[in-house]
Amino acid sequence: MKRNVEKIQRSSLLMRSMVFIVMLAFMAPIVANAQAGKVNFSGTWTLNTEKSDLGQGGGQRMGGGNFVATQEANLLTVVRTRTNQNGESVTTTSKYTLDGKESVNTSTRGESKSVASWSADGLTLNIATSWTMDRNGQSMTMKSTEIWTLTNAKTLTVQSSFTTQDGERKTTRVYDMK
Repeated sequence: MKRNVEKIQRSSLLMRSMVFIVMLAFMAPIVANAQAGKVNFSGTWTLNTEKSDLGQGGGQRMGGGNFVATQEANLLTVVRTRTNQNGESVTTTSKYTLDGKESVNTSTRGESKSVASWSADGLTLNIATSWTMDRNGQSMTMKSTEIWTLTNAKTLTVQSSFTTQDGERKTTRVYDMK
């Protein structure tokens, strides 16, 4: 009788272990593809000035203009090419980790630190950036927030808020996918 009880206990333990392994096998792809439920902003984006509200500053200086975005796993890369005041073509690449950790980027404006975070539903990306630059011997810190949302498969809306020593500026830039 004691042997039968031990067999039943071993059999029950083995069955529970197998159920756990099967559940783990089904859960692993869901966890691995957690990023898959989030919007992918990859594409070549062209600023649609007619649909945009660029505010008083025009929006071009504050991150406006056309760009190419590449989103892979937990990284969003944004490459912007624009013409500077001297007529030269300038390319700026910014990389943002999509896991809530700080990203550091360097540009002509100095070093910036950004944190990108997803909305609960994975449909909106919020990028909070702070950078300090020196101008004429004075150090100035600027902060910005960008909220990226796909309005549809071919339209991206980026709502921006910039805080400077002159106050806050807001823009809404609408981009069409090429």
